[in-house]
Amino acid sequence: MAGQHTLTETERAVGDRLASMSLDMAAMAAVSNIYRAAGAIRNRFERTVLAPADLTWTAWVVLWVVWIWEDIESRHVAAEAGISKGTLTGVASTLERRGLLRRRTHPDDARRVLLSLTPAGKRLMGKLFPQFNAQEALVVEPLGARETQVLTTALRKIVMGLEEPTESPATS
Repeated sequence: MAGQHTLTETERAVGDRLASMSLDMAAMAAVSNIYRAAGAIRNRFERTVLAPADLTWTAWVVLWVVWIWEDIESRHVAAEAGISKGTLTGVASTLERRGLLRRRTHPDDARRVLLSLTPAGKRLMGKLFPQFNAQEALVVEPLGARETQVLTTALRKIVMGLEEPTESPATS
């Protein structure tokens, strides 16, 4: 397709464009490849597992978070899923209409909302997660067991480093 470039072509063009700049090219390549890999994985999973179940990636992540934590406040679901509260409201409404998710007022504070899966939502997750995991296995298949563990450890370090509170210049 016109305008589409391979990863190798793109890396060469970026290298040519930025050759005169003093940059940390290894850092840029690592972050760019994380981004590309995440997008490619998301697209694959949406086509293979989620589309047949009429789910978006965001809906899947919301279902996953609620499935893992069971009864959980909506604000925590949004944070865990990496989405805004407004986006969660729309996704939760759709999942609720489909009979997969249940919303209820928190017993201690009527301003807070708890989410849980319905029996149909639990059945769907029990059915879909093995298919999802089979795709996960295919994604890492080109890597050996050791490479998969190294990748897992490295990505976990990146995530944990980003979760740590940063010091502002005034406090350092």
